[in-house]
Amino acid sequence: MELQGLQALPPAPGVYIFLGQDDEVLYIGKSINLRRRVADHLRAPGSRRMLERARRVRHVRTAGDIGAQLLEARLVKQQLPVFNIRLRRHRRLLGITLPGDTPEIRNVHALGDATAYGVFASRFAAQALLRTLADAHGLCCSVLGLEPSTAGQPCFRYRLGRCAGACCGQLPMQEHRRRLHEALCAHHRRVWPYAGGIGVVEQCEGLRQIHVIRNWAYLGSVDTLARAAALSRPEVAFDLDGYQILVGPILRASVEIQPL
Repeated sequence: MELQGLQALPPAPGVYIFLGQDDEVLYIGKSINLRRRVADHLRAPGSRRMLERARRVRHVRTAGDIGAQLLEARLVKQQLPVFNIRLRRHRRLLGITLPGDTPEIRNVHALGDATAYGVFASRFAAQALLRTLADAHGLCCSVLGLEPSTAGQPCFRYRLGRCAGACCGQLPMQEHRRRLHEALCAHHRRVWPYAGGIGVVEQCEGLRQIHVIRNWAYLGSVDTLARAAALSRPEVAFDLDGYQILVGPILRASVEIQPL
């Protein structure tokens, strides 16, 4: 049985949605060429289970790849498609701060922008980064709060030659903190570089969209600056998906940006 909606797919950017019986949302994806990407699904062995339940394909055109990525992330989180894994869960986001010698792992939404290092979906992921940095820079896992310690006594990793000795006075605590700070700087969460919202402008084959962004969160796409300014007013929480999609293009200034 041929899926309804296949013939309407354009060779242009956008989001596609596989729908099942009674319009059950099975899978949401994005592409810069909707026709080609959906055709790839029809040939892919990994799509077989989803296609057995699919009845039609719906699509939403966008003016470019950024708009497609932003819309895909929003729709997946809103509709929780059966066969989507990536982007599906709402996540509690954590970051690392360095208020003293021992780093702290805290909720991103409670952190000041300038103090946050990294964005993590779990405490385990944040601790894994700290352990990796410890191995690479001779840091002490006891000082980092990752292992138990006895004051003035060398830790187990020091005996193995993997800790430079901040735990037992062989490495000055000031130097340990400096190493940790330098290591964490490579993972600094980039602060939102604007006073308010912005419009990221994309155009493709006569379609022009202004994607409204504030604090890395996607608020929607409109066609005029006036509508974009109205949409950008609410304060919004930091959004990890928007950050991952936008941080590169915005900081590299590789997209057209309109302050709102």
